Amino acid sequence: MDTSTLDTLSLRVNGARLWESLMTLARIGATDKGGVRRLALTDLDRQGRDLVAGWARELGCSVRVDAIGNMFMRRAGRRDDLPPVMAGSHIDTQPTGGKFDGNYGVLAGIEVLRTLHDHGVRTEAPLEVAVWTNEEGSRFVPVMMGSGVYAGAFTLEHALDAVDRDGVSVRSALREIGYAGADAVGGQPVAAYFEAHIEQGPVLEAADVVIGLVQGALGQRWYDLTITGMEAHAGPTPMALRQDALLAAADVIKLVNRIALEHAPHARGTVGCLDTYPNSRNVIPGRVGMTVDLRAADDATLDRMATALRDGIAAIRGVAMDLREVVYFPPQAFEPSLIAKLAEGARALGLSAMDVVSGAGHDAVYLARVAPTAMIFVPCKDGISHNEIEDAKPEHLEAGCNVLLQAMVSRAGV
Repeated sequence: MDTSTLDTLSLRVNGARLWESLMTLARIGATDKGGVRRLALTDLDRQGRDLVAGWARELGCSVRVDAIGNMFMRRAGRRDDLPPVMAGSHIDTQPTGGKFDGNYGVLAGIEVLRTLHDHGVRTEAPLEVAVWTNEEGSRFVPVMMGSGVYAGAFTLEHALDAVDRDGVSVRSALREIGYAGADAVGGQPVAAYFEAHIEQGPVLEAADVVIGLVQGALGQRWYDLTITGMEAHAGPTPMALRQDALLAAADVIKLVNRIALEHAPHARGTVGCLDTYPNSRNVIPGRVGMTVDLRAADDATLDRMATALRDGIAAIRGVAMDLREVVYFPPQAFEPSLIAKLAEGARALGLSAMDVVSGAGHDAVYLARVAPTAMIFVPCKDGISHNEIEDAKPEHLEAGCNVLLQAMVSRAGV
């Protein structure tokens, strides 16, 4: 069609079709509790990939697969030599995952392509929808594997050599499901990358806001801490003479919580694992292994939190402390000009919006290292995700997809 006078604000996605696509994909790996178990590079993952690729081909899109299994579904532009405007996410799930985490970002991208196809709109630059391999990391480590290799965070060989608990490698799993692509990973210019996602937290729902304008993702520092005291009989050993490793662990838990509260509003502090030895009812614990997860929106705050953790642990007496940092993930800001496009689209569509930060990792975090990147959040029920009862309202999913449509068309040109 003639797009010279096209009012792009008149374009709207088909929310019912988007919802039906989400429900259709959710049947692949469906669980009895209403969730989805579709682990990366399993046959169920293959079925999901085949379904999504088939939908893209019905629109005349080309589909290519790179050497780590990332999929790129491309709708040609009038200037197909231009770098693509890309949307995407993942379709692998947690073992007890939901219908929307990741899947929404992929199918929102497909719905954008369908809408343009319905209206005969050809953009100036090409559009692509990406499916990134093994974002969840529930079967293979590292997490966000496909986007990480794409962005050069780690090597292709490192990812291909990763094995699951049964000793199956990524390399062999890709071959088994037919998604060991021949294309090189990364290296191609991307004009912009957008990722739509459920929030996976309670902020938007609590504020009764539809669109989250994601400013960036929190940086993360993960630690393993081993506390060594002395196990002893719980009866004869006086309280003042104990070297109780679990009591010290309790002090650390309170310390971590206090550090996060002192660096509000975007700081997070969590102790997620405790391993107590000898774990006997009437023995004073002699050793505790525990994890500490610190997160913040900027490196300076994250550094201050890390210093407070080390200083606080050093002040705990009567036990030995061995603190080791095992993960450092720097904070990642998203592209202000793209965030502004999302805000403009939300306003034009009459949708409430607010600035938010992502406490979780997403493929967009790695894409931001190699391309201008932005994320759209929509609310999820009770902030629950990574859970079979994960839920979202169809009208919110439709709204987020309309914002994505406006941003992609604006960036690609018509």
